[in-house]
Amino acid sequence: MLTRATRPTSSWMSTADWSDALVMRVRVTDLLVLLWVVFGTQIGWLGIDRTATGFSGSRDDIAISYTVLSLVIVVSWMIALELYDTRSPRVLGVGTAEYKAIADGAVRLFGLVAIVAFLFKVDVARGYVLIAFPLGLLVLLLSRWMWRQWLGMVRRRGGLTTRVLLIGSEQSVRTIGRSLVRMPEAGYQVVGVCVPGGSGETLEGTTIPAVRTFANPLAVMRDFGADTIVITSADELGPERVRELSWGLTPGAEHLVVAPSLIDIGGPRIHTRPVAGLPLMHVETPRFEGRKLVAKRVFDLVMGGALVAVLSPMLVGVAIAVKLSSPGPVFFRQMRVGKGGRPFQMLKFRSMRDGADAELAALLREQGAGDTPLFKVKEDPRITPVGRILRKYSLDEFPQLFNVLGGSMSLVGPRPQVPAEVELYDRGAHRRLLVQPGMTGLWQVSGRSALSWEEAIRLDLYYVENWSLTGDLMIMIRTGRAVLVPGNQAK
Repeated sequence: MLTRATRPTSSWMSTADWSDALVMRVRVTDLLVLLWVVFGTQIGWLGIDRTATGFSGSRDDIAISYTVLSLVIVVSWMIALELYDTRSPRVLGVGTAEYKAIADGAVRLFGLVAIVAFLFKVDVARGYVLIAFPLGLLVLLLSRWMWRQWLGMVRRRGGLTTRVLLIGSEQSVRTIGRSLVRMPEAGYQVVGVCVPGGSGETLEGTTIPAVRTFANPLAVMRDFGADTIVITSADELGPERVRELSWGLTPGAEHLVVAPSLIDIGGPRIHTRPVAGLPLMHVETPRFEGRKLVAKRVFDLVMGGALVAVLSPMLVGVAIAVKLSSPGPVFFRQMRVGKGGRPFQMLKFRSMRDGADAELAALLREQGAGDTPLFKVKEDPRITPVGRILRKYSLDEFPQLFNVLGGSMSLVGPRPQVPAEVELYDRGAHRRLLVQPGMTGLWQVSGRSALSWEEAIRLDLYYVENWSLTGDLMIMIRTGRAVLVPGNQAK
């Protein structure tokens, strides 16, 4: 449910104030990271006083100090981070654009250094370059991840947020508002709405104050202490009113955002193109074939094979524990529905007593949960003591690596469900079957057992519509963290 935000206090900071301070702090940590990595690599690999020669290979060669070279690389890297817009408040703390821009800047700077060294015949130690750039990129990403954790914590408490006034139809305002409230880490705090007509001092179904007129939205925004107007639908305002509204905003301190009638669309599919004075937004349709799909399969085979090789001792240990803890087979095989509706046998370590499937229908009827997808039994009595540990740390899922290698599953994708659950799908939910099901997925790392079916299907559909290898890698990293630190949501 949307909740009403408090009015600004004397300690409240405007978006311009906190964003400038945040960007400066990130800039300082970027500099410290690069100084530590680049100069640390130089000292560790070459020492302090080494020089590189260059230009012609003759006696007139110019000796270049590695200390000067390291300083040039640090300064150039800082400039690249600025040029690639990696510190914009719009990308800090949310999404993959920040990480992608950091990686793009590092790769291009690495290429530029290699080209310059080749053209001017600068004899730079290869080990120095090959260590400094990858290590610098990794530590930069780690630094930004740490900033993201801190920023998310602060924003969940209501700090460092952009205070937003939503303007539009009641339905569009409610939809956009729920999406913003659902993700406080994005940093948008809804403090009020302007909707046409109706009655009541709050938006229906929420405690957010509502103004029932578009007469003076700028005055309403300032009355609520907001500094950003988000237009969720413009039919009631008209293009001339929207333009006049933008003219009335204080430059640099107040902002205008237009939210289209699209939800759960990822950034890579969106391209804005100004045509004849119109900001046209092109939304690419998702593709489920071609090079991306081949790359995903190669990624599954390489990563899945590596995980099997590395985890094989643990898999053997878990298999022995399952066998010794209770009578029955080590593996549990269950029919699941995969890509295109094709059934397959999914493997898991057995975490329940043998024959537990036969008891499911009675338990669901007893708890009144048999008519909704994501069948769950609360305090399931069928789970063995060892199985409870396996489930808490998701160890029972690891045999699905063999499903991945066999091609019936992917490392990342929507969770495969049993045929009885698929029969309850509506038209939208069937889009989950357009891609290969996964061992892990977006909803598993966003709440696991705590999510409702509606939230789980929303996250799975978001994945289906916007999947990418970068996104898969981020989900796998989050999965690793969830396995190591499962929290209270793991069951």
